[in-house]
Amino acid sequence: MFVEGRHEIYTEYHHRIVEAVESCVPVTAVMSIDEMACRLMGRERPLLAAIALGRKVKTAILEKVGPVLRSSVGLATNRYLAKVAGDMEKPDGLVALPLDILPEALSRLELRDLPGIGARVEKRLNEKGISTMSQLLALTSEQAGEVWGSVWGERLWHWLRGEDFDMAGNDHQKSIGHSHVLAPEMRTAEKAWAVAHKLLHKAAMRLRAADLWAGSIGLAVGFAVPRSEKAPVSRFGVPTRGWHSEIRLSECQDNPTLIAALKRLWANRPSGAEYGQPYFIGVQLNGLVPDRLHSLNLFDTLEGEQSRTRLLKAMDELNNKYGLSTLAPATMLTAYKAAPTRIAFTSIPDLF
Repeated sequence: MFVEGRHEIYTEYHHRIVEAVESCVPVTAVMSIDEMACRLMGRERPLLAAIALGRKVKTAILEKVGPVLRSSVGLATNRYLAKVAGDMEKPDGLVALPLDILPEALSRLELRDLPGIGARVEKRLNEKGISTMSQLLALTSEQAGEVWGSVWGERLWHWLRGEDFDMAGNDHQKSIGHSHVLAPEMRTAEKAWAVAHKLLHKAAMRLRAADLWAGSIGLAVGFAVPRSEKAPVSRFGVPTRGWHSEIRLSECQDNPTLIAALKRLWANRPSGAEYGQPYFIGVQLNGLVPDRLHSLNLFDTLEGEQSRTRLLKAMDELNNKYGLSTLAPATMLTAYKAAPTRIAFTSIPDLF
C-alpha cells in the first residue's frame, strides 16, 4: 500500500517539538528535523541539574506534542559527545557522559557508534590498523589528522576528550538544491523548464534566508529512454541518459541573476529526439559564501545591493506568508502543483 508523505504535517510537528524544548531550555541549533542542540549555562551545568533538565525536556515533549512521542537526551561537555550520548539508549534514553567516566564509556563503543564514521570510513580506519575505540583514542592529534587526511580528524580528537570549542564560525552550508521526478504529464521541455524554474525559486529563498551568496549554479536533467535501448537504469528505476552542467557566478542571491544563469544552462542541454522526454530535474546552488565574507561585485555599489536585498526580503516575506507562488516568475506557474515540499535530513522547510 502506497501512502503519500505529508511533509507539511512533519514540519508542523518539528516546530511543535522545538517549542516544547524551548519551554525548558533555549535551542542553540537545529541539526535536522528530529535533532537539536541546547547549550547549558550557569546553574544548568552541574550534572544533577542537567539530568533534571533532561527529564523536564522529555516530559515537555510528551505533554505538549504527543503522548506517543519518545525522545532521547544526551548530556556532555560538547555537542558531539552529547549526540553520542543521545544515541546510546534510543528510543527513550537519558545518558550523561561527564569527563570522569568519559574514557571508560567511550572505550566500550564500536567505531560505527561515532557520528561521522560510516562503513567507508570504518573500512579506511581498519586498513590503517584501527579497529577498536581504544586504538582510536590512543592516537595523537597529529595522527588523527593524518588518518582522516583532513582537519576533521583533529577536531574529533579534541571532541572525544571532552573539549568544548565552537567551530561553527568556519562552517556553513556549502550547497542548496532541490530535485524532482516529473510526473508523466510533465515530461515535456516546456513543463520541465517550469519545474526547473520553481526549484530555483525555492532554492533562492532558502539561500537568502540563510544569509548566503551563491558562487555557481548547476542543472541536472535525466532523460527517459526506451527500455529496448538498454540504457543505464537510474535509482528511480527509469532507463535514462543523464546530463549535468554548472557555471560560475559573481557572488549573488538575487532572482534575476540566478534565472539568467539557469536559462543559459537550460539552453545548453542536449537536444534531439532521444532527449525529448525529461523525467528528472535538479537545480543546485554551490560555492556558498556567508554574508560576512561576501565581496561586492566590481560593478555594484553598496547602495544598489542594499536596495535589491530589501526588495528580495519583502518578496520572500510575502511568499512566506501567503504561499510560494504569491510573487513568482510567470514561467514557473505551469509547475505550480509540481515539485512539492520535501524534507531532507538536514533542512526543515520553514519557508514552504
